[in-house]
Amino acid sequence: MVNGKSPPRRTGFTLGARRFAFRHRRFLAAVLFCLAAAVTVEAIIPPEQSLSRVVAAAEDLPVGTVLGPAHLTTVDLPPEAIPLQSFTDSAAVIGEQLATPLHRGAVLAETFLVGTGLLTGSPPGSVAVPLRPADETTVQLLSPGQHVDVVLSTGNGFEIPATTSVLVRGAPVLWTSGSSAAGSAPGWPGTTDTEGLVVVAADPSDAATLAGASSSGSVHLVLTGAPPPAK
Repeated sequence: MVNGKSPPRRTGFTLGARRFAFRHRRFLAAVLFCLAAAVTVEAIIPPEQSLSRVVAAAEDLPVGTVLGPAHLTTVDLPPEAIPLQSFTDSAAVIGEQLATPLHRGAVLAETFLVGTGLLTGSPPGSVAVPLRPADETTVQLLSPGQHVDVVLSTGNGFEIPATTSVLVRGAPVLWTSGSSAAGSAPGWPGTTDTEGLVVVAADPSDAATLAGASSSGSVHLVLTGAPPPAK
């Protein structure tokens, strides 16, 4: 008896549990450590994200490629990694033509295709106008996304006085035959001869002038910087 109180009675179960814990203390410590590690890992690993299936390039594809089933595959990506205007069904792009080269695994989007997708982001009403410069080697210096001034030269400086005028300034280049890989399909739908051809975006009011420029004189393209953004 201590201080008039009887000591707590230890049952056989309590004593057995203590003996078991003492004898297997290392094993129990290891179990507790593993449980703590498992809880920590579960807290660190982010929850599973929902994935969406989109169409991608099955191999490296050169510009001008007419897409077929063998060129395409699908990949699963989180929504934030999927570009705008991508495709969920490969049937939607079969027969379409690439306006830019694609690496294997790259997700297809409308802006990568020759056609109306090339005008995405252009001012409302913009049209795509094919041009054939007088000096076809100029095309080799151009690539989609650059801007050019379209210059028309008329006359020969002898019988007919030579004149030069700027038809359009800062026209964005949408497509060029100079960037097409050798052996690739024709670059611009509806044409059989695309060598030296450039397609630019233009305002509808300039389209007629640009389309008839080649019959009026020699068309020259001058590489310029992008125009300043509208305020």
